[in-house]
Amino acid sequence: MTNIFDMLQYPFAQHALIAATLIALTCGLVAPFVVMRDMAFAVHGTAELSFPSAVAGLLIASDAVSGALLGSLVVATAFALLGRRRSESNTAIGVVLAFGLGLGVFLLSFYNGFSSAATNILFGSLVSASTRDVMILGVLAVLVVITMVIIFRPLLFASVDPAVAIARGVPVRRLGLIFLLLLALTVTEAAQVVGTLLVLSLAITPAAAARRWTANPIVFTGLSVLFALVAADGGFLLSLALSDTDIKASVLISFVSFAIYLLSFAAERLRRDTRTAGVAAAT
Repeated sequence: MTNIFDMLQYPFAQHALIAATLIALTCGLVAPFVVMRDMAFAVHGTAELSFPSAVAGLLIASDAVSGALLGSLVVATAFALLGRRRSESNTAIGVVLAFGLGLGVFLLSFYNGFSSAATNILFGSLVSASTRDVMILGVLAVLVVITMVIIFRPLLFASVDPAVAIARGVPVRRLGLIFLLLLALTVTEAAQVVGTLLVLSLAITPAAAARRWTANPIVFTGLSVLFALVAADGGFLLSLALSDTDIKASVLISFVSFAIYLLSFAAERLRRDTRTAGVAAAT
C-alpha cells in the first residue's frame, strides 16, 4: 500500500485533491434540491448527453471540459423548455438519451486516442487535473455557491410547495431554469472526477444519505456537503493508497458514497426501531 502523505507531495495529487474538494462542495450544495425536486433522471440525462459535446470539444479544440460545459448548458435549457410537467421532462430526456450516447461513441471513433479518451470521459480522470482545470473548477464553484446562497430561500419554497409559491408571487419557472443551469455546471464539474456514467454518486447519493438523518433543510444541506466531501476526498485518498492496483479514483469515490448511504439508511432504521420499541414498552 502506497504512503498517502508521500503521494500528496506531488503537484498532480494536490491538484486532484483541490479539484475533488471544489466539486464535492458544489455537488453537496445542489444535491438536496435535486432530491427534493425529484430530478435524479435529469441529472443522469444531463451527464449522459454532455458526453457527445465533450467528444466534440475534444475533436475540435482538444478541450473536452469546455465541450461538456457548453453541451450541459444547452441540454439543461432544452429540458426546461421541453417539458413543464415532470412526466413530460422525463419523456423528453429518455427520447434523446440513447441518441446522445450513440452520437458520442460515433464522434469518438474519429479520435485517435479512442480508448483512453472514452475512459476519461465516461469514468473521469481526476489525477490529470491541471492548474488550469483547477482554476476553471474554482470559478464554477464560486459561481454556483454564490447563486445558490442568493436563491436558496425562494428555491426551497418553490421546491417544497410550488403551487403556494406561485400564489405568493415567487417566479417558480424562472427559478427552475436557473437551477437547471446550475445543475448543468455542477454535473460538468462532477463528470471531471467520476465521469458521466458515475456522476450520480456525487450529485445524488450524498443528499439521499443526508435525508435519512434530518428533514431540516439547513441541516440537510450541510450534511449533504459533508457527505460529498467525505466521498470525494476520501475516495481520492483511498485511490492514492491503492495506486499500485490501478483502480480509478471515480470507482472508489462511488464506493465511499454508497457506503455512506448504506450507513445512513441503517442508522435511520435503527433509530426508528428504537423509537418503536420505546413506544411499545411505554404502553
